[in-house]
Amino acid sequence: MAGVTPSNVLRTAPVPVAGRVANFSYAIRNIAAEAHRVEASGRRVRYLNVGNPPPFGFQPPAHMVDAVIRAMRDGENGYCASPGIAPAREAVAAEYSRRAWPVTADRVLITAGTSEAIDLALSALVDGEGEVLVPMPTYPLYTAVLAKIGARARFYRTDPANGWEPDFDHLEHAVTPATRAIVVIDPNNPTGATYSATARRKLIAFADERGLVILADEVYGDLGYDGPIPPLGSLEPDAAVLSFSSLSKGYVAPGWRTGWVAVGQSPRLDHVLAALKKLADGRLCSTAPMQHAIPAALNGDRTHQAAFRAALRERAKVTTDMLRAIPGVTCSAPSAAFYAMPKVALPAGRTDEDYVLGLLRATGVLCVYGSGFGMPPADGFLRIVFLAPPDELREIYQLMGTFTADYLARP
Repeated sequence: MAGVTPSNVLRTAPVPVAGRVANFSYAIRNIAAEAHRVEASGRRVRYLNVGNPPPFGFQPPAHMVDAVIRAMRDGENGYCASPGIAPAREAVAAEYSRRAWPVTADRVLITAGTSEAIDLALSALVDGEGEVLVPMPTYPLYTAVLAKIGARARFYRTDPANGWEPDFDHLEHAVTPATRAIVVIDPNNPTGATYSATARRKLIAFADERGLVILADEVYGDLGYDGPIPPLGSLEPDAAVLSFSSLSKGYVAPGWRTGWVAVGQSPRLDHVLAALKKLADGRLCSTAPMQHAIPAALNGDRTHQAAFRAALRERAKVTTDMLRAIPGVTCSAPSAAFYAMPKVALPAGRTDEDYVLGLLRATGVLCVYGSGFGMPPADGFLRIVFLAPPDELREIYQLMGTFTADYLARP
């Protein structure tokens, strides 16, 4: 029959995929494919690409583990309410309230890590062709989710010469009538920066004047080297803020995929809250047994965090000192978390990905190129995860120094 494709062609033709997949990229994981090829050749790979503390010896405290085991043994293995179990939501609300951002439990949703919370929030806020202000460099999940839902990221610059704080002149020019929200990642991934109170207040005022929702990514809030960082909403409790956090970083349980989003008390956000709950209903619930660790974590002993912060502070100093000693490399000192974003003075015509792949193939050291976080490829930025023990980090940076001297000397 005319116009009908023969069945034998249908059986052999590749099945097409959605066009949106072409715009979906996640460099932190993508770069690992080349690392596996390097490993297959017999070279040891030092993985500095993923912020995953447990493989480096950092583990959640025993009382959190006990809470999950107890929940499983008590039969808490079925579905739970879509927004999460009541004790977990109450514990999250109480934690924010203790930190001077009053939130009620009915405005908290427990999610499959911060990643699901971000996905739900962007899906609830932004239609196709809508825009969201995203810091540059950024955590690539934001741009990946925006690509998935057909929306656009509008990058605003942060300044490495000013501790990676937002460039407000650039931010003014990034906003458009299509802008719906602004992402604020503080403490910051990928730079390890924390923002001053002045910058944080200016961000709140900027969003309020333009009717934008602030998406406050605060998953590293407990890992400031000088102590926990207050929630952004604590500076203005009535601001239109959604805060994301989880057990992944400060409580060292990333594999449990247990996070949350808290919606500020402003009535302006009531429809957003309803939309989040509606979307959450569609995915049933996040992992129920792990939710029982949230009250244990937020209401229990946190002495592990002081030890973790001290370990990170030591690694940050080793990282900053040794990277700055490499000719052609500059690095802003991180003040939280376990990331640094050094800059290599690349020769003309080379990119950050050229450098990172060359480093991997020559030394087995795996970082992530800065363009995977939205930076211009020619700028020469890369992100390093410094969770490895200090002595191993010293070996790694010596390898980087030798490679970099050779790389920059090539014609």
